[in-house]
Amino acid sequence: MSLSPRLAARAVILMDNRLLLVNAWPGGVSDLWCAPGGGVERGASLPDNLAREVHEETGLTVAVGPPCLVNEYHDPASGFHQVEVFFRARITAGVLDPLWRDPEGVVSERRFVTREEMAGLRFKPDSLPHVAWGRGLGYDPLELLAR
Repeated sequence: MSLSPRLAARAVILMDNRLLLVNAWPGGVSDLWCAPGGGVERGASLPDNLAREVHEETGLTVAVGPPCLVNEYHDPASGFHQVEVFFRARITAGVLDPLWRDPEGVVSERRFVTREEMAGLRFKPDSLPHVAWGRGLGYDPLELLAR
């Protein structure tokens, strides 16, 4: 177990007033949805890491814009602690293809949802709809992560 929090970058992508979400659990074993993105690798900027992660998970090419949310969560059972920086992004190439496969095998589903549809989904962070359809920069304090 690492003593340092893991750093991740995530994309807030709205298209036709719908937010792009992914089910980022290997094998689809959870009903938890989140914005596309993931852990950052050393030697690349947060936007470069994010563009790579979005492409791996969705097949889409994006232009990364300004940050819009800082979120952190932890799982007390495992000690996992992650700090996420969310950026607004826009699609510059590609479409969602059901045949696309995440090379890491983590993302099993991807889809665009309305704000109303989010009410029927389990997602993290809790502030995601407010941030996605709002303005400015948000901070979501330490949340518990439950599978």
